Amino acid sequence: MKKLLRVLFVLCMVFMLLLQGCGSQKKADTPFAPKYDKDTEFSLTVAGSYGNFESLEAEFERFYEYYPNANLQYVTMDDYNNVISSALLNSEPPDIFTTNSSMIGNEMYDDMFKACEVLSDPSVGIDYSCIRDSLIRTTDSDNVVMLPIFTTSYGMLVNMDIFEKEGLKVPNNYNELMDVCAKLKSAGYESPMMGTDKFSGSGLFNCFAYPMFAYNVVNNSDKVDALNDLEPSSGELMRPSLERLNEFVNSDCIDLAKCQEEITDEYDSVIMRFFEGNVPMMFATGDVVSGTAKRESKSDAFSAHPFKYRFFVAPAGDDGGYFINSISICFSVNKNSRNIDMANEFMRFLISEKELGNMAALKRLIAPVDDFSDDEIYSALAEIPDDRSFSDKETGLMDPAVRQFRAAVYAVGNGEMTVDEAVAAYGSIPEE
Repeated sequence: MKKLLRVLFVLCMVFMLLLQGCGSQKKADTPFAPKYDKDTEFSLTVAGSYGNFESLEAEFERFYEYYPNANLQYVTMDDYNNVISSALLNSEPPDIFTTNSSMIGNEMYDDMFKACEVLSDPSVGIDYSCIRDSLIRTTDSDNVVMLPIFTTSYGMLVNMDIFEKEGLKVPNNYNELMDVCAKLKSAGYESPMMGTDKFSGSGLFNCFAYPMFAYNVVNNSDKVDALNDLEPSSGELMRPSLERLNEFVNSDCIDLAKCQEEITDEYDSVIMRFFEGNVPMMFATGDVVSGTAKRESKSDAFSAHPFKYRFFVAPAGDDGGYFINSISICFSVNKNSRNIDMANEFMRFLISEKELGNMAALKRLIAPVDDFSDDEIYSALAEIPDDRSFSDKETGLMDPAVRQFRAAVYAVGNGEMTVDEAVAAYGSIPEE
């Protein structure tokens, strides 16, 4: 009897654990079910700054399967940030428009936000539970008026064929990076890692060091206010990442002179140089990766000898790299839209793991959802542990602080400042 009771107890515990596991899983996507008659006739305009938006237009086509009499169009606005607020007051305003989280708190966009539909209002009926919680942005009134469509990150493009040819594994941490680069150098690769030496978010120094700095900030949240206030003493938080950057630049991993000579800008030149096929690892952001698909056919070298490539975080840390999920663009709905119900209906259709994944895959950006494994380019991001994966929102850093760090890595990386000098000068480092 005692043995039977023990068996029953174990079975009960297993059953309870299974129930807990099921309860903790994210809710699966519910298939889209139209709220209105399929013959409803209406028109919607989406406004943004992208020169073209094929991935959105593909979603228009999918939406027509439910509403064949709909007419959706995308329009590009020049000088978007300065004209969107007035455009919403025009006689023919857009029904949906792109926004970004940096607009929150900026008085310049007060009128724009007043025109935004509150997407968190239950009556609107938009379920955005598929979106990563850390990517949801709210106003001071705790309302959700924008939802992320694309996200990006910092890292590197990796030529998988080179690693397979040389019998190497993509490095997961800094020691592995040093070892891999030494072997690649011995195999004849002059600069195992390359990137653009520019003062920008996608500059090679920033791609390497900023995630490490941001991780340090997340773990020292009590010092964020001092960083944002540009207090010189808070520059000490930069030291670990600057010291690692200095060590990296002085290693055999990267030939800075070669990068400066062969990569002249932070976008097109990065991609086209990588496509020559002899660069094992190329620093890039997701925004740069988004341009690779269209340039494969423009590269004679890649067309002649195509190769597999993927995106990884830069393995700057002793334990591994850090994944910062940053928002590229959001969508907001004009609450004064003449077709407000159908504008919300399109958003309800779009905000799902399936449709956001479709859009991101076509644009080659990162979907704002929890699962990256479906996209081969970004599938490695799914392997980053939760404790080294966070959003830019979680850092609490404001733009002035981010730019000061960018100035610090640019100066240290190019030998214009020592680590000590950059740390001491925080708040007053010249920005290019």
